[in-house]
Amino acid sequence: MAPGRAVGRATVVGGSLGGLFAANLLYRAGWDVRVFEHSREDLVARGAGIITHPELFSCLSRIGIALDESFGVDIPERVAFGRDGSVLGTLPVRQCLTTWGRLYELLRSAFPTDRYHLDHSFERLHLTPHTVTARFANGAAHEAELLIGADGIRSKVRAELLPQARPRYAGYVAWRGLADERTLAPAVHRDLFPRFGFSLAEREHMLGYPVAGFTRSTRPGERCYNFVWYRPADEAHVLPDLCTDVRGQQHDMSVPPPLIRPEIVQAARRAADDYLSPQFAEVVRQAPQPFFQAIFDLESPAMSFDRVALLGDAAFVARPHCGMGVTKAAGDAMKLVDLLVATGGEVPTALANYDQSRRPFGAAVVEHGRDLGSYLEGTRTEAARRHHTAEAVMREIAVTRDYL
Repeated sequence: MAPGRAVGRATVVGGSLGGLFAANLLYRAGWDVRVFEHSREDLVARGAGIITHPELFSCLSRIGIALDESFGVDIPERVAFGRDGSVLGTLPVRQCLTTWGRLYELLRSAFPTDRYHLDHSFERLHLTPHTVTARFANGAAHEAELLIGADGIRSKVRAELLPQARPRYAGYVAWRGLADERTLAPAVHRDLFPRFGFSLAEREHMLGYPVAGFTRSTRPGERCYNFVWYRPADEAHVLPDLCTDVRGQQHDMSVPPPLIRPEIVQAARRAADDYLSPQFAEVVRQAPQPFFQAIFDLESPAMSFDRVALLGDAAFVARPHCGMGVTKAAGDAMKLVDLLVATGGEVPTALANYDQSRRPFGAAVVEHGRDLGSYLEGTRTEAARRHHTAEAVMREIAVTRDYL
């Protein structure tokens, strides 16, 4: 519960996970904080699987969110399959895997409903020596001492302050989806549950792991298997075709799943049969609504601007091989609030220290993601090939590591 007298006012642009990390922590530190989300609808149905790391659990604990067995599925080991379905190797790595929707539900329920505003599309900001005002497309405005841009890879806050900082396409896309474990053949189910699995092909990389099912249950028999399948997609021809929806409208990074053309999904299922292990081919076949996302890198040359801070994917976007996107946002939020508390709410000083602290971390995660994805991008050097073996992916992909 926030104290009666606020330390200061804060505007959070973006009501997804990064924005909710920051908003919850600020609220509990005594700030009068408001969240403004572009979407007209609640975001709970979005996203798929999420890799957890210790820093994420630290952030949830600081917010006061208690976790139980419904949070995620515990994985004891990793396994890599050959094209014929044989086991190429295993590696003991214990992790807890959750879903975007479950994490969003927890963060959203921890934050006061009357402080979270949907249908507010950010347009511009106005800075004075003591305040920053956010203006929205619906005519609303909010003045505060601090503004946090947590509006993701397409951040309008970043675009206004750093128009030169733009996402760079990596040359491949990630197909994602969820398959109900009850639809899988017994032999496939035995191979995949409860493991983090991998299957490799030339310039292709499939991974998957169990998560909560469509009813949010983590009980055996009620879970799903989440997959992420990286495939090359030429920027000039293949990507524009993938991003053209059933109405003929072309999108820039992805297509809302219901609008993906059926022939695109059918082609992906055929490719799964041709290139993946039988276990993963069946997972792709049984996923009711596969969808894809183009993979990008993004690096911002600065994360703070007097009274404005960039957080999470609004500042740095690393390829998903690191499994660090959500945890990175949680770390940004914790460091920002810690510095605001340490300076007694002196925003410009705290934000300058935040930039110095978190920008090297973000850059290091982006660079590591590039290394892990270099072979998929088409870099066929010996160094790139070393990241594309069964042993390497089990050891390197989505593991906790010290980036600084």
